[in-house]
Amino acid sequence: MIGVTINGNKKQVAPNTTVAAAVLNHGDGTTRRSIGGQPRGPLCAMGICFECRLTVDGQAHVLSCQIVCQEGMEIETGA
Repeated sequence: MIGVTINGNKKQVAPNTTVAAAVLNHGDGTTRRSIGGQPRGPLCAMGICFECRLTVDGQAHVLSCQIVCQEGMEIETGA
């Protein structure tokens, strides 16, 4: 198992788990909020819709469906 932190909470995920899957498995699946405040999350899972953007290790606007969790990764959603 790989240890990651999601919104300040330590979680364990299986190797080769995408960040999007980790957020879906350990929360409500919201990765950010729209300008109007609506919850957004992974839609296409191919990196073309940009709905799954969140912050990983301090880098904003990372496509969570396109990155695999790494040990110690810090994930912050806009939820």
